[in-house]
Amino acid sequence: MEKQTKLVNLTPHEVTIYDENGNVKLRIPPSGQVARVKSRQVKIGEINGIPVFKTEFYDIEGLPDPQPDTVYIVSLLVLQACRDRKDLVAPDTSPQGAVRDSEGKIIGTRGFQVL
Repeated sequence: MEKQTKLVNLTPHEVTIYDENGNVKLRIPPSGQVARVKSRQVKIGEINGIPVFKTEFYDIEGLPDPQPDTVYIVSLLVLQACRDRKDLVAPDTSPQGAVRDSEGKIIGTRGFQVL
């Protein structure tokens, strides 16, 4: 029997996975813990008197240490900030991966993405 990997959702939203036929395959509720990247805006100049800011990302909070047989679902921003972690995935919200309702709102995904 194949060992199951534990999926822990560190986003504030339920993650809904759809199969290729548009049926719900899996719903992963939020764990109650949210992994976030802290950021700050730094003014780097002006264009025609309009301030220009750069966003600096500097700290990750709410991300547990790696655990055996566990994969953490995080935002794409957290995934990008933690490129060295092999136990993180983000919902695939690319045009090919996102599942949208009739109004264009993302309601789920067909899979996960890594970097």
